[in-house]
Formats: sequence, structure tokens, C-alpha cells
Amino acid sequence: MPTTLTLKNIPDEVYERLKDSAESHRRSLNSEAIVCLETVLLPGRIAPAERLARARALRNALPKAKFRARDIDAMKREGRQ
Repeated sequence: MPTTLTLKNIPDEVYERLKDSAESHRRSLNSEAIVCLETVLLPGRIAPAERLARARALRNALPKAKFRARDIDAMKREGRQ
């Protein structure tokens, strides 16, 4: 069951950074604080920035050939047979 936590005496700089981060992620301050805490305290969860970095690394490891949408669709259909 979720618990309520009240934070007092948050340094202005920390508050501003949290507020800016919440706005950029389109979250409430509360939701952003929870995400920040989870990122630091729950090691099994991957931060969005880390997930993005991994996805970019995988994409960069692919051959430089461009795939067209119809080629991808054809490969999908081929794999279903």
C-alpha cells in the first residue's frame, strides 16, 4: 500500500531542478520525485536515459543499410509462414 511522505527544507536548487524535470517529462512534482527515487533506490529498474542509450547503441551496431517499410512488412509476413 502506498505511503505518503512529506519533504521539508528542500534546497531551492533541488526543487527547481525537480520542477524543470517534471515539466519536461510532463509529470507532476510528486510523480517526478517518485521516478527519481525509484531510479536511485531500485537497481532493477533502468532509467529512461540509460534505456535510450542502450537502444541507440543497438541501432548503431546494425548494418547501415536502410530498410523500407514495405521490406519490413514483407519480412514480417515471411516469418509467419
